[in-house]
Amino acid sequence: MSQLIVSGMRPTGKLHLGHYLGVIQNWVKLQHKYDSYFFVADWHALTTKYDKTENLKNDVLDVTIDWLAAGIDPEISTIYVQSHIPEIAELNVYLGMVTPQNWVERDPTLKDMAKILRTKEGQNSQISYGLMGYPVLMSADIMMMNANAVPVGVDQVAHIEITRDIARRFNNIYNTEFFNEPQPILNHCSLICGLDGNKMGKSFQNDIKISDTAEVTAKKVMTAITDRSRMRKTDLGHPDDCEVAFKYWKIFGSEQEVSIVRSECEKGERGCADCKRQLGAKINECLAQIREKRVYYENHIDEVKDILSEGDKKARKRAGEVIAQVRELVRMY
Repeated sequence: MSQLIVSGMRPTGKLHLGHYLGVIQNWVKLQHKYDSYFFVADWHALTTKYDKTENLKNDVLDVTIDWLAAGIDPEISTIYVQSHIPEIAELNVYLGMVTPQNWVERDPTLKDMAKILRTKEGQNSQISYGLMGYPVLMSADIMMMNANAVPVGVDQVAHIEITRDIARRFNNIYNTEFFNEPQPILNHCSLICGLDGNKMGKSFQNDIKISDTAEVTAKKVMTAITDRSRMRKTDLGHPDDCEVAFKYWKIFGSEQEVSIVRSECEKGERGCADCKRQLGAKINECLAQIREKRVYYENHIDEVKDILSEGDKKARKRAGEVIAQVRELVRMY
């Protein structure tokens, strides 16, 4: 029997290259090795944006379209919407009953989200009950499918640790070995900074979206930070001090292309503007097939909804089997 993995993403709008390189690209590879469940975490979106739901439905579809365009195959992976699996909410209740308060309060993700909330809304802003329970709901997402592993970045290993702790505690309390203690599958895919050198993010307006046109991408790349010490094209460049553009070349260019860019830059034979024009063309070349598939799904939205519907059915079947066993273990009437 193949190992099962599960992972999700909050629907925050159209995805950017940071999502693709840091998460989705890895999922595409893993789906061929594992029984894969990928969910759109719309309940998690409410933890910080419960009062901003006007675009939530469209955001769910946009995330799904980006996944499909990037190579998540619904024929071999299960794609579903978190809130369409009510068993997750029931499991969340059972897990919440056995999870100590201090486990939740020390979760680094919760601390980060609370810090962001207070930065936006002031130091006296109140953390909602839903946000406080985020780590338990996240554990319910994973344990609902009784996953063997979860693909994560190095900075997210702590998320999996609390799930392992909760699974172990549940098993101990109810004298069972039913729940797996999921292992992290570390993601070693490339990370990409924003065009300004900071973390790429929609809210920072420094991102390149999967859905951007070639023209928009080319214009955005021209704003990328380069080697600040260079004033003229003929100045000798320092590729390793180039804050954004050369880093992008190392991600999207071939080994030969990167070598040529480095050599020409160091000799003062390559101006930053020309370099970025070529870089924009290279990024567009790499994204061309993905964007072509995205346009297809945008024009066949009913097909996207059908994929989610089928994924929901498969996920509910799995969830139903797990929750039935949980009720038996907890000795619910």
